[in-house]
Amino acid sequence: PQKMTVQEVPSAFPTVDVPDHAHYTIGVVILIVGITGTLGNFLVIYAFYRSRSLQTPANIFIINLAISDFLMSITQSPVFFTNSLHKRWIFGEKG
Repeated sequence: PQKMTVQEVPSAFPTVDVPDHAHYTIGVVILIVGITGTLGNFLVIYAFYRSRSLQTPANIFIINLAISDFLMSITQSPVFFTNSLHKRWIFGEKG
């Protein structure tokens, strides 16, 4: 079988022309959401570890969600923000 690349199959990943201001607007919104998510979840985690009264079995579920959301904010917001500023996927074909 012949191996085909993405360039040889134009309908594999259709693209749409999006105005530049839309990329920048989405980038700024994602930056704000990322910063808010990072700070907010960090404060929840910090309060949980500093206050003995918050360390209940039921609150462990909330801390689990806060840690997961914190990690998502830290890892995905910068990538999405950078991609929006460059108006393309910055990691190339292999990424």
